[in-house]
Amino acid sequence: MLSFRIFFVYALIVCATQAAVKGNWQRHIIWEGLHNNVAVAADFTGDGKIDVISNAGSITRLFVAPDWNQFIIGSHKDHTFIHGETFDVDNDGDADFIGARYQPGLIVWFEQPNKNSTSTPWKTRIVEDEIIGIHGVLKADVNNDGKLDLLANSAQPKGKFPDSAVWLEVPKKPLSEERWTRHVFAKNDAPGLSHYLGAGDLNGDGLLDITLAAKGGNQDKSGKGEWFAWWEAGKDTTKPFKKHLLPGNHPGATNIMPADVNNDGRLDIIAGRGHGTGLIWYENPKWNIHDINTDLMSPHCLQVGDIDADGDIDAVTCAYVSRKAAWFENNGKGKFTTHIIHDDQAAYDIRLVDMDADGDLDALIAGQQSKNIVWFENPLQ
Repeated sequence: MLSFRIFFVYALIVCATQAAVKGNWQRHIIWEGLHNNVAVAADFTGDGKIDVISNAGSITRLFVAPDWNQFIIGSHKDHTFIHGETFDVDNDGDADFIGARYQPGLIVWFEQPNKNSTSTPWKTRIVEDEIIGIHGVLKADVNNDGKLDLLANSAQPKGKFPDSAVWLEVPKKPLSEERWTRHVFAKNDAPGLSHYLGAGDLNGDGLLDITLAAKGGNQDKSGKGEWFAWWEAGKDTTKPFKKHLLPGNHPGATNIMPADVNNDGRLDIIAGRGHGTGLIWYENPKWNIHDINTDLMSPHCLQVGDIDADGDIDAVTCAYVSRKAAWFENNGKGKFTTHIIHDDQAAYDIRLVDMDADGDLDALIAGQQSKNIVWFENPLQ
């Protein structure tokens, strides 16, 4: 009888833990007041806690954990960023910030001061200013040299690089060189107002391939959008990659990220129609389409990771028309269950980050129409 009671109590604990992670994520407000299109997280102050950088109203702010005290690290009237990234650009041991403006196209990086990240404005330098329509930046080691590069798209059908996408190589002396080295991987073959990027070795040849989506719609004068696609890297990654269009017509296609969904050792693709409805995944190698969710409207952000710590890849989004933050539980074979994290939160950007250092992935959201920055605490731990 005692062993049965122990087992019963253990079962209740397991069930409670599993039930908790499905919903009831505690909402923590970092900041409110203005539209926020981007928020990135890292330990910017070197105290072991995860801080946040965001841009709103042409002001770039650092929010220091755990009290989220605000420090302005940049204020430029023409610096309204809708996308961003963070990594150690100058290899000095601290995290820097990268901000991207849509049009006129501009990418800048903010150098974190060596002594005190909250005492003075961070110095800014131009990364790229000739591509137009930057609707996504992503860090990745494209040329496999052990150093991070930056992916970005040139979504507008004009300028020197119309309907294109590039990867930008950090120069050897980023503090003194005027621009990063630009390599065009999608040369004039990404029409239809492209959006977010992804990266992964999709064909198993040891090279990093790149994924991209294009929303189409009324703003797309070419009528060539509404697609998901991947670009196959060649041995010379400085040359244009080979485009592979994925099956289907997808109004509002925005987000696309490689991930091994069904645990077969091959990278599949998770994709969202951020200006349309729902999310899908493509099964490698035939790229058969499977639904993840069919009713969330405008899930304009996407991250993938093992949210419930069960060994498989899940996904998370926030839909700004539905005003719902949600995560999608994978059963390990590619069948997903939708769990609502919050039913009154709009978003533009989302990140999976262990915000409270408890060993699980939390959700950081930059709320555009919600005019806030919030993080939702994963109740797994």
